[in-house]
Amino acid sequence: MTSINRRQLLASTGATALMMGTFGAQRAFAAEPIKTAGIYTVPVEQQWVSRIHKAALTAQERGDIAYSFSENVSNTDYARVMREYAEAGNKLIIGEVFGAEQEAREVAADYPDVAFLMGSSFKEDAALPNFAVFDNYIQDGSYLSGIIAGAMTKSANIGMVGGFPIPEVNRLMHAFMAGAREMNPEITFQVSFIGSWFDPPKAKETAFAMIENGADILYAERFGVSDAAKEKGILAIGNVIDTQGDYPDTVVASAIWHFEPTLDKAIAEVQAGSFAAADYGVYSFMNQGGTSLAPLGTFDGKVPAAAMELVAKRTEEIKSGAFTVTINDEEPKSS
Repeated sequence: MTSINRRQLLASTGATALMMGTFGAQRAFAAEPIKTAGIYTVPVEQQWVSRIHKAALTAQERGDIAYSFSENVSNTDYARVMREYAEAGNKLIIGEVFGAEQEAREVAADYPDVAFLMGSSFKEDAALPNFAVFDNYIQDGSYLSGIIAGAMTKSANIGMVGGFPIPEVNRLMHAFMAGAREMNPEITFQVSFIGSWFDPPKAKETAFAMIENGADILYAERFGVSDAAKEKGILAIGNVIDTQGDYPDTVVASAIWHFEPTLDKAIAEVQAGSFAAADYGVYSFMNQGGTSLAPLGTFDGKVPAAAMELVAKRTEEIKSGAFTVTINDEEPKSS
């Protein structure tokens, strides 16, 4: 296990109270940070996990949690690590159990006083009240990035490289494709999955094959794809994190995942003693602050005006509820 040694900002020890509507209810803020653990199957530098890790560090710096974590935990070892953290007195455990669903839920059942907030392809279970699920429902941002890609492609051929065809990847790809087709209904897509969450060389090789087959923009769901685009002098669209600074001549736009709303909601529930089985996926939506379109950086002013006008229009409509990006969890196909 790896511990993070950072300044602990203690909340006020006084009894701070808030009035809640006409009921006059009061809530005393917790004086001690919540002992929290993160369990990750990949390095914390990996896109998806890095956003969870970043939000946890922010909450720790704020004084809400005391955070430690383990990375590169295999699926077969995941349950053991969960038990170790629960036995060590952690009251909130976060992570991703896509490859260890059953085992993780069995562990949670043995520790009813520990709150588990886990990335999962499945839903919450009322019979397991201390196990909440989340996923990065950033289809709103992906759709907007697709509009930009659709305006920038000249060959009307876009390559898309993903890790595994699971719902959290599939829905982002479908949203991106829908956005691109808003600009050009005739766009074709090459879709491939590399069977790994972290294999940049394989992702890069897959991307090279798509470029050979005519793609002039790549959807970089995995690390390695933007490297291929850079080497071949074509464009890429990022996912989950903003890599524009690393690829200033390559990455046009990125759909960013902000995990802070999800984690902050869980922290508040643990502090209030009301944490329960729930689907926290909604806190990744744009209208909850869970996703955004990254600044265009060096591509500011280079994307056709019509596309940027549509992006602005759709952004406002998504936030107001006037427009809803379709959530499609089915495996996308080349078309």
